[in-house]
Amino acid sequence: MTTSRTEKARETPRAPGSPLDGPRDRERIRTVVLRDHDDVALLVADRIVQVIAQETAAKGRSVLGLATGSTPLGIYHELIRRHHAGEVDFSHVVTFNLDEYYPMVPDSPNSYRRYMWENLFAHVNIRPENVHIPDGGTPRERLEEHCAAYERAIGEAGGIDFQILGIGKSGHIGFNEPGSPPDSRTRLVTLDTVTRKDAAADFFGEDNVPREAITMGVATILGAREIALIATGEHKAAIVRRAVEGEISRDVAATFLQGHRNAAVYLDLAAAAELTRINTPWLLQSVEWTPAMTDRAVVWLAEQTGKAILKLTARDYAEHHLSPLLAKHAAAGPINGMVFNRLTRKIRGRAKLPSRRRVLVFSPHPDDDVISMGGIMRKLWENENATVVAYMTSGNIAVFDHDVMRHLDFVERAAETLGLDGATARRVRETVEASFERKAPGDVDLALVQEVKRMIRESEAIAALEAVGLPRSAARFLNLPFYRTGEVRKRPIGPEDVAIVRALLNEVRPDLVFVAGDLSDPHGTHRMCKAAIERALAEGEPPRPEVWLYRGAWQEWSISDADVLVPLSQDELRAKVLAIFKHQSQKDTAPFPGAHDDREFWQRVEARNLDTAARADRLGLSEYFAMEAYVVQRDGPAGR
Repeated sequence: MTTSRTEKARETPRAPGSPLDGPRDRERIRTVVLRDHDDVALLVADRIVQVIAQETAAKGRSVLGLATGSTPLGIYHELIRRHHAGEVDFSHVVTFNLDEYYPMVPDSPNSYRRYMWENLFAHVNIRPENVHIPDGGTPRERLEEHCAAYERAIGEAGGIDFQILGIGKSGHIGFNEPGSPPDSRTRLVTLDTVTRKDAAADFFGEDNVPREAITMGVATILGAREIALIATGEHKAAIVRRAVEGEISRDVAATFLQGHRNAAVYLDLAAAAELTRINTPWLLQSVEWTPAMTDRAVVWLAEQTGKAILKLTARDYAEHHLSPLLAKHAAAGPINGMVFNRLTRKIRGRAKLPSRRRVLVFSPHPDDDVISMGGIMRKLWENENATVVAYMTSGNIAVFDHDVMRHLDFVERAAETLGLDGATARRVRETVEASFERKAPGDVDLALVQEVKRMIRESEAIAALEAVGLPRSAARFLNLPFYRTGEVRKRPIGPEDVAIVRALLNEVRPDLVFVAGDLSDPHGTHRMCKAAIERALAEGEPPRPEVWLYRGAWQEWSISDADVLVPLSQDELRAKVLAIFKHQSQKDTAPFPGAHDDREFWQRVEARNLDTAARADRLGLSEYFAMEAYVVQRDGPAGR
């Protein structure tokens, strides 16, 4: 049997990419920035393997402090691969986990004990007696004793050699929320509102998130001999900058790491986006004034001064540390005109968009297409492009149970009219209703219910397509296997997922492909779908289709980063919003809204598209009612 190029790529280990250089004048802790989250996982896994080997050789065991959540999953997958390759032995490894929700039964889908066994321990040769995780089932009257025993166990193991940390949007490490003192030890804490909002997706609603947790204290964490704080994704960029460049403060527990002698922060480029050396490097060093860097700097300057680009003066450049750029062009006028013209060329109305080509739109969930590109989809169809929209996952976990009951009630009521067996419809409804009564938040639905929820999302997607002018025949529902867990946590992308995507590419043979390129999706599905597309494209024969990246409901490309700005009229934006309305199961209160934003998806989209146009107007570009933004992929995998 032959092995596909995708399978070989997954079997063959690769070295992590080199960290990005740049001055670190404003960084108060060692910070390593890599291009992508996979590079972060590989580099940290490298270091853990080294620590295990060194400490085991020196003292007969190594002690790891471990974290949970989506961030360390790549590290754990890589450690499993290396263990299976014979590169690391866990038989003398002792582990201590940072935290656990309270109360929490150990076999709950949300239990960190279950998370660790499913994602690491069950796949390596660690001894169960060497695993330590705070017990969320400890009676409240024994919690103080339990926490003290946890501290003693760390001390008896000789202390933690290497501690992995994530960072929450409140800046917490472990569950050390704002206000945590630097001398705190393992204890029961009350969770911050921001933290509970972050966890809402995992618990199918904020109301189901425990209000307390057991956590290692700040002092316990700082007692580790080496610490690695890991952050990936744009949604972490703001708090990362505060932790790395801000002063030490109880308001942001992660800033206490600045005082540790051997702590480092490992970031992908998205999480590092607001660090000074990444965001505005000209403030720290001489830069190469490429067109892209020049555009970024001039747009930044215009926004700092509140002026249109063509009104910027030599004094503006000099007062904002852009004298080198000014010197290169001798005067402000040529720079202003050059950048203004480049930005103007990005604006592409219907007449300047592709026509009579084969277009394939990949939508991770059944509503991402109209949320992000409902405007351009209509224009592309009007330009006689043969358009296919591929919905990569069913999105069924994002359907409320009450929506299922509403649809089943309709089927039962309509059964006689539709010529269906009313008794069968009633039995199905009663079976589903009984399952919901027994189900706890986060429990996996019956297979029947999962299928009904899938059909609800598919019917909504069809209605939304028709609302932007496309026929229902344009839809393809891929239902990729990685998503079919019935839980928030998904499987890794596998060969079967890639093969399905590859088959569609072979069928459509697109000239132009649209891909969700954002890295702020709080559930990781967008990122995983993007990986499946990249692998499928890598398997294909030339010519490779042109790839345009759009963003999801959380952020938009900036005007300087975007390659294409698509103007929308008031009527076009209204039609886009009405298409989003067709996703009724996501309307009013979506199960997984993400991003600490209480607005509905349509409200975020409307504000985002209006704001992009308003920013262009303030820069002195042509005035439009609204705009969508896209990045055209040129070299390497999408989004790199």
